[in-house]
Formats: sequence, structure tokens, C-alpha cells
Amino acid sequence: MMASNNGQHETAGRIRYGHRDDDHPEVSIVFSGPCESNAIELINPRNASKVGNLMPKTLACIHTSMVFVNVETMMNEIFKEVMPDVRRINIVDDSLLADVMAAGHITPAAAKRMCKYVEAAEQTGADAVLSLCSSLGPAIDAARKLVSIPVIKIDDAMTEEAARRANRIGVMATVATTLGPTVDLIRSKAEEMNKQPHIEPVLVDGAFQILMKGDKEVHDRMVIEAARRLAKEVDLIVLAQASMTRLVPTLSDTTGLSVLSSPRLAIEYTQKLLATLPDPRSN
Repeated sequence: MMASNNGQHETAGRIRYGHRDDDHPEVSIVFSGPCESNAIELINPRNASKVGNLMPKTLACIHTSMVFVNVETMMNEIFKEVMPDVRRINIVDDSLLADVMAAGHITPAAAKRMCKYVEAAEQTGADAVLSLCSSLGPAIDAARKLVSIPVIKIDDAMTEEAARRANRIGVMATVATTLGPTVDLIRSKAEEMNKQPHIEPVLVDGAFQILMKGDKEVHDRMVIEAARRLAKEVDLIVLAQASMTRLVPTLSDTTGLSVLSSPRLAIEYTQKLLATLPDPRSN
């Protein structure tokens, strides 16, 4: 593993890390396939001699595809806006979502990998973990029991807002394995409010694969048309994947409905949670 002091990422095998800039260090650990946690060279952010100046809080983000790394990069801008002083560790396994999609469900092996990454995040010294994958949401329920730090699902805040605001909710996804976990999470949040909303799930089949190939225009057209049809049946639309966030203004204008996406809600919720935690420098 090789460190980068100039803002560029260096690679060695399957692991990569670097710094966003001198004042805002950022670490990325990247896997191209399954990897046990004991194969990771862990970097504790409390150790300033290795990773630069300490920041007040450290957040570990777990990615299960490259969509937020090199396709839809808007989340980086939201992070910079909402939590500019929070140091981020990115743990990326770009094969995990693909494996779940191929199987059609979360396999025991996939769940174990996600749990390993959450444990690895805690070992780096992260104050909290944000899972950026809706499909692996149920695995996070198991992972939470293995660590002592908060573990947040990207859809936690969004699904709570949807349950609070509407009784007829449309859920749109471009990955089949995302629909079930998102619908289940909305129902769970609604039950906590003693509500039983009608939920209409819609899969825009094939759109995600088209997006990952770089054809945003075709992807967007498919999603917009599906939203137009769904709008006739619901009062609010939930985008089950953050990869569709860019389309929120267009979908809202097209359908005349409120459209919720997870990134900003999740990041704002995470920032509020981090603000309640003790300063790591006092440990």
C-alpha cells in the first residue's frame, strides 16, 4: 500500500488510499472482489503521523459499486457542503452489488462481506459508518450488532420522511434487489408512526446497467417515462437508489409530485448524528 501526499490516489494490489487535500485527509480502501478484513492494512485516523492532521470526526462510507466514484459523483459535492470538516474513509467493493444482482438476493457470503467492511471501518477509528447501498440494507441490520459505533443506512432518513408525508407512496428502482429492502424500510418506519401506507413499487429494468455503461441519456429517459406512469397512482415518489438523484428536479416537474432521494437527507442526518458524538481528540 502506498500513500499519496499530493492528492492523487496510488494503487497497490487491491487497496488504494490518499488525501483529498492537506487539511481534509481522505482514505479509500478499494476491493475488486471478496476480501477478508484481515487482508486489509487498517489505518487509524487517530494516528496523525500516518494520515495527516486530525479532524473533529471521521465517517466511513461503504460503497458496493463504482457508481458514486466515477459515474454519479454529486455525493462528493453534498459531503463538502454539509460536512466540510468531517474526514471520510471510503471502503469500496465494486463487485458486491454485482454479486447480489446476479444472485437476485443477499447471499450469506455477501452479508458476511458487508459485515466485515463495517467491522473494518470501526477498526480504522471511524466515529460512524454510512452504508451507501440500498440493496445491502438488510445486511446492515446484522452488521450493527457487531460494532459499537453508529451504522447508518443511506435510506434511513428518506424512508422516514416518506412514511411521515404520504399515504400513497411510489418506490422507483433500477436494480431489482433494491425494491424489496426500500419498501420494507418504509413499512418499518410507517409502523413506528402507526401508519399503513399503500406502496407501489416500480422497477425500471435495465436502466442501471445502461447508466454504468455511461449512457445517461437513455437511462434518464427510461426513468422519466416510468415516473410519468407511476405518478397517476401515488402522492409521492421515492427513488430507491441514489444514482437517480440527479433527476429529482426533472421528475418533480414532469409528475407534479414531491420526489425524495436519499443522498442529501442521509448526509444531513449523518452530520447531525456526528455532532452528538464525543470529540475523538478527547479520547
